[in-house]
Amino acid sequence: MKKQTLLEWMEQLRQDPHVVYWHEIEPKEADTVPFPAELDARVRLALEARGIASLYTHQAAAYEAARGGRNVVAVTPTASGKTLCYNLPVLDTIAKAPESRALYLFPTKALAQDQMHELHEIIAEMEAPIYTYTYDGDTPPVLRQKIRQAGHIVITNPDMLHTAILPHHTKWISLFEQLRYVIIDELHTYRGVFGSHVANVIRRLKRICAFYGSSPTFICASATIANPQQLAERLTGEPMTLIDQNGAPQGRKWFVLYNPPIVERTMNVRQSAAKTAVELARQLLFNRIPTIVFARSRVRVELILSHLQAALRSRGGETAVRGYRGGYLPNERRAIEKGLRSGEVLGVVSTNALELGVDIGQLQACVMAGYPGTIASTWQQAGRAGRRHGDSLVVLVASSNPLDQYMISHPEYLFARSPETARINPDNLLILVDHLKCAAYELPFRRGETFGGVEVEEVLDFLTEQGVLNERAGRWHWMSDAFPAHDVSLRSAAQENVVIIDRSETARPRVIGEMDRFSAMTLLHEEAIYLHEGTQYQVEKLDWEEKKAYVRQVDVDYFTDANLAVRLDVLSEDRCQTNGSMVVRYGDVSVRAMATIFKKIKLSTFETIGSGPIRLPEETIHTSAAWVEWETVPPQFSPAQFEQLLVSMANVLGHLVPVFVMCDRSDIHVVPQLKAPHSGRPTIFLYDHYPGGVGLSEAVFERWTEIVERVRQWVEHCPCADGCPSCIGVSSAALPSVKRQLVAFLREQMAAWLPSSV
Repeated sequence: MKKQTLLEWMEQLRQDPHVVYWHEIEPKEADTVPFPAELDARVRLALEARGIASLYTHQAAAYEAARGGRNVVAVTPTASGKTLCYNLPVLDTIAKAPESRALYLFPTKALAQDQMHELHEIIAEMEAPIYTYTYDGDTPPVLRQKIRQAGHIVITNPDMLHTAILPHHTKWISLFEQLRYVIIDELHTYRGVFGSHVANVIRRLKRICAFYGSSPTFICASATIANPQQLAERLTGEPMTLIDQNGAPQGRKWFVLYNPPIVERTMNVRQSAAKTAVELARQLLFNRIPTIVFARSRVRVELILSHLQAALRSRGGETAVRGYRGGYLPNERRAIEKGLRSGEVLGVVSTNALELGVDIGQLQACVMAGYPGTIASTWQQAGRAGRRHGDSLVVLVASSNPLDQYMISHPEYLFARSPETARINPDNLLILVDHLKCAAYELPFRRGETFGGVEVEEVLDFLTEQGVLNERAGRWHWMSDAFPAHDVSLRSAAQENVVIIDRSETARPRVIGEMDRFSAMTLLHEEAIYLHEGTQYQVEKLDWEEKKAYVRQVDVDYFTDANLAVRLDVLSEDRCQTNGSMVVRYGDVSVRAMATIFKKIKLSTFETIGSGPIRLPEETIHTSAAWVEWETVPPQFSPAQFEQLLVSMANVLGHLVPVFVMCDRSDIHVVPQLKAPHSGRPTIFLYDHYPGGVGLSEAVFERWTEIVERVRQWVEHCPCADGCPSCIGVSSAALPSVKRQLVAFLREQMAAWLPSSV
């Protein structure tokens, strides 16, 4: 059978009735400028030896800004050469002043390793004594002392900076005294609680640099989000120069949105995205078109991989497609990356581990089994195909998930400017206090000293009263023998986390993660199905007093969902906007919650197949929230009807809000109440699911009119008759017209709020 080219196969795809949108991105030529005259000759010769005869305009702009001492955030697409935006000024500076140092921060080990290899190749061409090392948990102890003393460029991650470098800064004097650059790549990943923690780690880094007399320039690189400059400035505490004019060439790219056939019409359930992705990828690989398939979990990666290998086995090409995910050994990953670059490996099935900038050579097609969760991630994955030259194809296969269905029905969200705003709150009190402890351990605080511009003397006095610090001669000193950084997770705002212990192998129980107590109530109760990196575990025992959850690996076709009885009390109101009968407010709330029962829900049909009680005590957190309220139940509804309306609206909000505030669905909770305790009025609360809040609900407050209008559009255009899991949830048999009532109600509300919006 004759092999088809990519263009021939695409012509066949165009006839597929399940292709719902076809978007073509025109190719563009490179916009280049000559090497700057000031660039060190060895750097220029090394680049020329690698076939680089000039710079893209964004690379040159970043070099000039950094050379002038300005902090930079570069925002250009995948494969546009962002790494030279920071490698160029770093290598040029070290070549001219060999005592200079640079610190690189990457969110993953794989990306750090890839960048180290690229740097080594350039440095080898330069024939310059510039020593570059990665410093992470895998670094041998015998090498660590050499890195501390002689490393010109130290490549690490925020966790290692937090626990292994800053607390031991006296061993890193040569780095901190001469630190000229701090590089923060994949900036968009630093959001929510993680970004809030990392912003405080950067505050500690700057404090130590000032102690040793250095003031580094920050260079950040990011995927496309709505607020890169704001995020970079909030993360680093420094003014930023934004560089977002891409000078790199781009091949022609086709982006196809594919909605699998409906298999259960009344519930609007579609064929599995994984099954559809397998079929599309199988056709591409049969035609020897280099392809990457992205799946959202390790389980789906292995499932898709096994089906593709079985399909290729009959043609002797089983080894031409490989898997790539967390859990693979480093040498396995390097071999797969090398095979992709050489063409020996024709296809790869990956989690988002390959979403970031690891060099995997030239692929022609990308198939996504489900929407990746954010628009930034979608474009990062799409960028793995095509790179800088040649035609490429991206196919996004939607699942039945409401967010997938919303995105595939609103292509303007993917192809217009990103609506996603990354939010962090470095001044979250719980996070701030944790890092003040770490900072006091590293260096005593002086009276009058601020922390990242924040007045902290009251907090230091409080910690002194608690016996954590000791004030002596106008300085606060760390008192305890304990090592504070080891007790502070960068992934959680809670101070008391539940440790998750896998005892699938009874001889070797191992800790696989941790979770804040509030989330553990619904996700780690006994008999819960817990997902860790895509693997299913069942919780066998939850020791609430000892904060330990014991799990065992399972393979089941259901998931669990817990009911949470929630009471919200408004503590303070900071902002308010009113129009007609709808009032939107923002402020601080107290959330008291008790898990009551859990349900077992079948993966394929969403039907309940079992349930059970949860016996845990009530938990309380103080956080921030946005809430919308009405003075009374509108006269056209009975209380029961309006309560169902609030529940339906809350269901849609829970699915759509993550599109606007760039978070996971679990990061912000939505609670409808017919009579809110603080006011007695019908209210929908949207609160940050983290103690103290991280800015998500504030973003909801600021964008409320846009969000609620999108809710109306989504419900109105959902193809179901009376409600389904993709919109309002399953409509009550007693209130079959709730979908139509909600659309009419929101039209009326939006007309009063903003007449031009409808």
